[in-house]
Amino acid sequence: MVPKTHPRYRSLLNRDRIVEAFESGVLAKGGMIAHGRGETFDYLLGETTTPEALNAIKVTAALMVLSKNPVISINGNSVALAKDEFVKLARELNGKIEVNLFYRTTEREQKIKKLFEEDVKSGITLLGIDEADKKIPGIDHLRGKVSESGIYTADVVLVPLEDGDRAEALVKMGKTVIAIDLNPLSRTARKSTISIVDELTRCVPLITDYVVEYKKMDKLQLLKIVENYKNDENLKNTLIHISKRLNSMEI
Repeated sequence: MVPKTHPRYRSLLNRDRIVEAFESGVLAKGGMIAHGRGETFDYLLGETTTPEALNAIKVTAALMVLSKNPVISINGNSVALAKDEFVKLARELNGKIEVNLFYRTTEREQKIKKLFEEDVKSGITLLGIDEADKKIPGIDHLRGKVSESGIYTADVVLVPLEDGDRAEALVKMGKTVIAIDLNPLSRTARKSTISIVDELTRCVPLITDYVVEYKKMDKLQLLKIVENYKNDENLKNTLIHISKRLNSMEI
């Protein structure tokens, strides 16, 4: 048990969640590698939500409120780290969460489905397991399987911890793709419409808070939040933030 007084309490807690999810069969072995890779970039960011990330979070919330069919796409890592946070966000929207796995097996699907049993009973719609009968054009691996009422017909898709090829393919389908990715240099970050360069458990509650706030605003106000956002510029500013931080550090 990690004491809350530990200086890296939050990070170590997330590591424990990842290990537990792997041991339970929810998370594939590759997901453990992906988590460690992302954590490296969080060190570079200073393990904090940067002004650039907050900018992207606000735009994300506005777009999701404006959306006609927003869908939250989740994989093993996102379930392990922030399952309840995604459920809270979904409750503020249309309740749609879609499971999408690279290492897709029936066993993993059913384990994840079981984790959401109580949430489904209380109104969350869990897609991507029993009715993933559509295919994203150009994606030959199993992450190309999607639900018609979910990702396939969504106008806005939130894709935490995404594969770059699928993010690019979804954009080509005409969707607004919002990525959560700690690596500002990744293909996912560069190909998505909006890229939140932040740690999952920090930024998802912030998205939810802004969604709650923005639901009270009219459409013109929300469009004003979105209209001046440029993803490539925000990513460049994130890299500048990292560079300045590293240059100012004392070794």
